[in-house]
Amino acid sequence: MEIRSLDGDDPATIAALLPGFRETMSLELPEDPPVTEALLARLLQRRHGTDRLVLAAFDGGTAAGSLKLGLDLAESADAGHGSLWVFPGFRRRGAGRLLIEAARSELADRGRSRLLLDAPHTDASESFAGAVGARRTVTNLRNRLRLDDAVRARLDGYADGKVPGYHLAYWLGGCPDNLVDSYALAWGELDVQVNGQARITAPTAADVRAREEEAVRTGHRQYTAAAVENGTGAVVGYSTLYVRDSPMADAGEVLVLPDHRRRGIGTLTKAFATAWAARENQRLFLVQAWNETENAAIVALNGKLGFAADSSWSTYELKT
Repeated sequence: MEIRSLDGDDPATIAALLPGFRETMSLELPEDPPVTEALLARLLQRRHGTDRLVLAAFDGGTAAGSLKLGLDLAESADAGHGSLWVFPGFRRRGAGRLLIEAARSELADRGRSRLLLDAPHTDASESFAGAVGARRTVTNLRNRLRLDDAVRARLDGYADGKVPGYHLAYWLGGCPDNLVDSYALAWGELDVQVNGQARITAPTAADVRAREEEAVRTGHRQYTAAAVENGTGAVVGYSTLYVRDSPMADAGEVLVLPDHRRRGIGTLTKAFATAWAARENQRLFLVQAWNETENAAIVALNGKLGFAADSSWSTYELKT
């Protein structure tokens, strides 16, 4: 097999890897809609504040698997974080090991000492991780919300709620100019590590606009609902949701600033963004969301809205 370095923003890369991803997901997640070009492009694209490394194993002219890494460009960043996939027809033939060794070499050349990879939490993944010397660092739940009539009614009920002292602002695509600076400040308080994305410590309006443009480039529509404090006009919490040309959408971030928690802001914003997107996209019937198993607040919020965990995914660490 041959390892090639690809450009995640090149349509040719999407075309080469899409058949393998579709076959993989049809086996791993058979109840999900087929993987679309937009979804794979979103996974592989270069994100704001990062470099992107996409390695692929080829058997002749056919992709056998891929390894995608996001490289945070902050001076203190020491890892590459991404995911490894070996496509079904090529498993147990050494593609996974070849991709890992290639990634470790690339990271070492860049002065980075840690390789972080996400994978489904299965016996096979645990066995492979042990064989290559990786240790599991955290486990995340994949939650799914089926938008049947009962769930839609529940979401509408929560979305119609009020939180005293705050009002709701919402937008599709770009954040309104009068809120963008405050929205950027709130985003800067997000303390959850996101696979392959930079941790922007002091975001500005320009950072917000750059992230919005990323979604547009891959055909994703960003629905945002934000809680604004009446007295200050500051964004104190928000939820995002990404819709593409597919029956399945992805929940993005849920953030409530510490001084404003336990008042229902998370419930209001996430329910509103989801209900709004569901009304505007009639073919949408499934929303997926990810959260760490230790994040009790988000686990409880997802359960309250009707999400149910259907699988768990773990992050494994290797030294380069």
